[in-house]
Amino acid sequence: MHPVSAHGADVTVTVQSASGAPVEDVALVLEAVTPAAPVRRREKLTARMEQRERRFKPELLVVQTGTLVDFPNNDTVSHQVYSFSPARKFQLSLYRGSVHPPIEFDTAGLVVLGCNIHDDMVGYVLVTNSPYYGKTDAHGVARVSGVPAGAYRLRGWSPRIADAPASLERPVEVGDAAEQRLAFLLAKPLLAAPTPRPGRTEWDAY
Repeated sequence: MHPVSAHGADVTVTVQSASGAPVEDVALVLEAVTPAAPVRRREKLTARMEQRERRFKPELLVVQTGTLVDFPNNDTVSHQVYSFSPARKFQLSLYRGSVHPPIEFDTAGLVVLGCNIHDDMVGYVLVTNSPYYGKTDAHGVARVSGVPAGAYRLRGWSPRIADAPASLERPVEVGDAAEQRLAFLLAKPLLAAPTPRPGRTEWDAY
């Protein structure tokens, strides 16, 4: 979750499976219909996606454009992290520990990560221009704080959701209420394994 300001509404979003079970690690983004001018920061936002137990942790990371992401390898084996995604192409040569500088993600879009050594490793960095975003917890709930009044589009995404992307979008009018609650109920069963796999290049900007 990403608290933005002490002023504004809290938007709480719940995501449930077709059976009513909570769905964890779903990215939720509120995009203003009329975006405000970007705020210049003195320091870059930072985030972290490590490799541990031959997995990317977290599997899905949500960041705002311009964020620096560190990729420490805290595993017992070496990894070679890469992305062929148009939003951010890069490759980190074979390494352990924290030997590479952070990568800046300066273009909105979905970045699919892989490891050249371990083909079953898949990770995702969802980069958004909006400062209003969150990710569902173990209870299937995400809370985005400090959202100013206005018209927004709410979008949800997870590599394990099989429902059509349009079913995870809706207009939202944020008013003066302290909190707004919204919910998504999925129609299709969750995918057992993440999709898409690395190496795809046709992903639209998110």
